Order: sequence, then structure tokens, then C-alpha cells
Amino acid sequence: MPLYEYKVLPAPTRGRKAPGVKTPEARFALGVEDLLNDMARAGWEYLRTDILPSEERQGLTSTHTVYRSVSVFRREVLLPEGSRPPAPLRETVPTEEQDADLSETS
Repeated sequence: MPLYEYKVLPAPTRGRKAPGVKTPEARFALGVEDLLNDMARAGWEYLRTDILPSEERQGLTSTHTVYRSVSVFRREVLLPEGSRPPAPLRETVPTEEQDADLSETS
């Protein structure tokens, strides 16, 4: 099973001017295309774009949620010959006995 590393970048929010590109939609598409091509040249494979919430401060005491678009890229990590990838993390599910013990203590 291959091992990947990931890179998350903010998705472009503005287009880029170029000769022959007139409409805002075309300029925006060109900006996205440039990001994808630049990352591909650097060896990164485009995976997806997500919209994620980000809590930001507003004033001294309050916060508000802003939604950010991020582009996710990945590339395979090549391990040295003879080495093994790290063991996957396993989540432990408590048994019924452990659940009973936890409920008794609370």
C-alpha cells in the first residue's frame, strides 16, 4: 500500500489577466489552471477542493465563522529500499466491560 504526503493550499479567489482571456469566469479558470499545473510540475497530484470552516476573531471578545476553499494535493512518499512504512494508527473501541466501568465512575 503506497504512503502519501499531502499539501493543502488556499484555492485561488481571483482570476489572472492574460492576453485573450476576457471574462471573469475565464480569468478565474486560468488562475485555478495555473495552480493545478504548477503543483503537477512539482510532482503533486490534485486530489480535491474542500470548503472548510475557520473560526476567526472579530473584535476583542467575539469570533465568527468564515468558510475557506482549500485545494488538496498528494504525492507518493518513496521509502528507502528495505524499510517498512509505519504501522497504521488503530482506534480502540471500548469493550462492554470498559463502558460499564466508565459509566459507574461518572
